[in-house]
Amino acid sequence: MKEIKRYYTLQASPADVYNALTNQVMIEIWTGEKAEFRPEPGFEFSLWDGEIVGKNIEFEQGRLIRQVWYFDDIESPVTIKLYPDKKSTSVELHQQNIPDEAFENISDGWDIDYFGSLEELFNE
Repeated sequence: MKEIKRYYTLQASPADVYNALTNQVMIEIWTGEKAEFRPEPGFEFSLWDGEIVGKNIEFEQGRLIRQVWYFDDIESPVTIKLYPDKKSTSVELHQQNIPDEAFENISDGWDIDYFGSLEELFNE
């Protein structure tokens, strides 16, 4: 099992980044795919039309998102922390317990599909 710890900077306020990460309509806009999401602890979500599934654990408005992503019978904790940084938001991502065979796909997915797409959204 592997883990990822990454940092990203998005040209938006923490409130806007949080909204993009927790509002189902916004998620569908920046991913271009169907999503099932509610920012409620215990809600089992689906992103990218079922490519990512998991359960929401904890939310702090504009500051923190904790989830567990599922890889078959393996649970992979994900923590996203948002920090204000002048006219942008610094994002700290930490994902643990990633199966070795999924690591490269997950790693590229965070950089390109997830935060790359958010960067495009906020830099339009």
